[in-house]
Amino acid sequence: MAQLNFAEESLPIGDRKVERKMKRVLAAHNFSNLQTNRLHHLAAEWFPIIEPILAAYGIPDDFKYVPLVESGIQGGMSPKGANGFWQFMPGTARSYGLKVNSEVDERKNLRKSTIAACKYIKELYGIFDSWTLVAAAYNVGDNHMRKQINRQSQDNYFKMKLNRETGGYVYKLISMKQILKNPSRYGYHAPKRVLAMNTGRE
Repeated sequence: MAQLNFAEESLPIGDRKVERKMKRVLAAHNFSNLQTNRLHHLAAEWFPIIEPILAAYGIPDDFKYVPLVESGIQGGMSPKGANGFWQFMPGTARSYGLKVNSEVDERKNLRKSTIAACKYIKELYGIFDSWTLVAAAYNVGDNHMRKQINRQSQDNYFKMKLNRETGGYVYKLISMKQILKNPSRYGYHAPKRVLAMNTGRE
C-alpha cells in the first residue's frame, strides 16, 4: 500500500478505511470483470500518442490511465452524451477547441482530444492544486468538487465523502496503473509489447 500513488500523491499511510477500499477496488479489477487483454492492447496503441502530449503540457504521466478508465472499459457514448477517448460532453469539448457537430466529432480523435484534455486538466490544477482532486473534478465537475471541499472543510481526496463513482475514481486509476505496470503480480499475462514498453520506461 505504501508504494501506491497517483501522480506522486500517496494514499494516507495507516488509514485502514482507505487501505480496505484500495484492496477492494484492486480485487474488482480481475480478469472476470475486465477485458484485461483488450486494455493492454489499447495501452500499447494509445500511450505512445498520449504520453508526449501530457509531458508537453506538464501533466503527470499517470493521467494517461484516464482514457482507459473513461472509455477503454465501456467505450461509446455515455447516457449523458459524453463521448470519445476522454469522454467529453459536447459543450466542454467545444470550449477546449474540439469540433463537435453532425459531420465531425473530434472527441474521437485521440491526439486532438488529448490536447483538449490537457488544457482542461491544467485549468483544474489551477483551481485545486492537487492532482487527485483534479482527477476527481474531471469525473464529477469542478463546481461540484468545490462545493464538496467547502462543505466538508476537507481538501484531501482520500478523506472526503463523495458519491460512489467519484469516491472510487482515483482508486480505479491507481488499480489500472498497477495492473498495466505489474500484470504478472495481479495474475495477468500482458502482450510482450506492453511488457517491453513498461520495462523500457523504468
